[in-house]
Amino acid sequence: MRFRKGWTGRVTDLGATEPAPGGRIFFSGAGRSLVEEDEIRLTSVGVDIGSSTAHLLFSRITLERLDTRYVVSQREVLYASDIFLTPYLDNGDIDTGGLATFIDREYAKSGVRRDDVDSGALILTGVAVRRRNARAIGELFAAEAGKFVSVSAGDNLETVMAAHGSGAVAASEQGRRVLNIDVGGGTTKLALCVGGEIETLTAVEAGARLVVTNGAGAIIRLEDFGARALDGGGAIGDVLTPAEKAELAGLFADRIMAAIAGTLDDEFLRLAGFPQALDYDAVIVSGGVSEYFYGDALADYGDLGPELAARLRRHLESTGAEILPNRDGIRATVVGASQYTVQVSGSTVFLDPLETVPLRNIASIRPDLTLDEVIDPETVAAALQKELRFFDLADAEQPVAVSLPWQGSASYARLDALCKGLVAGMQALLAAGHPLILVMDGDIGGLLGMHLRENAITDNPIVSIDGIRLSSFDFIDIGEVIRSTGSVPVVVKSLVFPGENEQRSAEGAV
Repeated sequence: MRFRKGWTGRVTDLGATEPAPGGRIFFSGAGRSLVEEDEIRLTSVGVDIGSSTAHLLFSRITLERLDTRYVVSQREVLYASDIFLTPYLDNGDIDTGGLATFIDREYAKSGVRRDDVDSGALILTGVAVRRRNARAIGELFAAEAGKFVSVSAGDNLETVMAAHGSGAVAASEQGRRVLNIDVGGGTTKLALCVGGEIETLTAVEAGARLVVTNGAGAIIRLEDFGARALDGGGAIGDVLTPAEKAELAGLFADRIMAAIAGTLDDEFLRLAGFPQALDYDAVIVSGGVSEYFYGDALADYGDLGPELAARLRRHLESTGAEILPNRDGIRATVVGASQYTVQVSGSTVFLDPLETVPLRNIASIRPDLTLDEVIDPETVAAALQKELRFFDLADAEQPVAVSLPWQGSASYARLDALCKGLVAGMQALLAAGHPLILVMDGDIGGLLGMHLRENAITDNPIVSIDGIRLSSFDFIDIGEVIRSTGSVPVVVKSLVFPGENEQRSAEGAV
């Protein structure tokens, strides 16, 4: 990538205000020239490793300069890999050696060298997230650690990514209430999309590879919820007739429809269920089973895919909802892993201690929150906690950046209320020792950092920058302070989904 290594402009004040030992606030008067080119082209790869399948997607992202920001103007798929059945060892672990061979082969077939990739994302979904050797899977891309974001997608996030990648979110921007049904190998994810947003979501224990048979009909793979659906529990080696497989697929299809209706028993739900009488007028099906649902696949992998797709289509046709075409089918999640990358810098920066940076691949949240003249700390905390849960970031395993808008007066009362709400909402992450990372739209980063430290609202490290707008589940890298300008380099990596309004950008205040 061709990026400038610094920013131009005159230093107003490097500030050396030290509210606590090691803490420092920097003020930047730099007029930030982000990159020299008016157009940037990036090569990106998305890798999705799930409980049933693995695949890669290579893309070229084109960004065009629009005043002080860069917007995605074009996204071109360079190469879509074969769909590879996720390999397992006899002990139940995923076979990382087999995966490595597959990945190397697909890179060779794509014609894209690893050195040519500017950015990428590795997404672990389904059972793959819970396997003991999940970390070893991530290490397959250790050499690209500076380029790749690695994401373990829990049920919430996988549902969100599938709804975006299938085109359901984009389709709902036209006034429709679109239900996305992502049917995978182990689970089904449901998301109601309204007005370009996900209104509600859930996940169900129903999928095509809970039971897998060989050519003779003998069971060769049996997951827990597959065994529970069989009379007597079933066992490896038991033989299923075609009629029995069809009956089993029908049971899972019925379970999915019950979840949509809000009547499914809690034991089969992985998230809170839908309300009853859910209102939707259109449906998009994604995930592996969608390949059969839309007639794109004919191969038989010994699972319940063909039978489940057929039964689900009959159910959905009877609802009267329009069945819309999907985008990318089984690739709906991996399509959402393509990224674009830009560099920006904050106007004021508070760091304490200075060694807290650099930080790499920090997920961000941007809660639906309006900061009125009177700010309620409890409302702020509740909004943060809701967003953390929504994006599967509440487990406190990694630091998370908070992005918020700011306008109005910077009075003591408003600053104090916001700071207390931020600390309360991020308490689980702070208790785990992570820094409090704030990325604000308005020029308030330095004041927030000083207020937090001077009033002893948190003892955790603080990184507070401004002049940058993020969206939930953007990833950011925060570099060290550029002493000549007082600014901080920030790389923003955003998930790009085809078919949406791609005028998403990372903005720097000037």
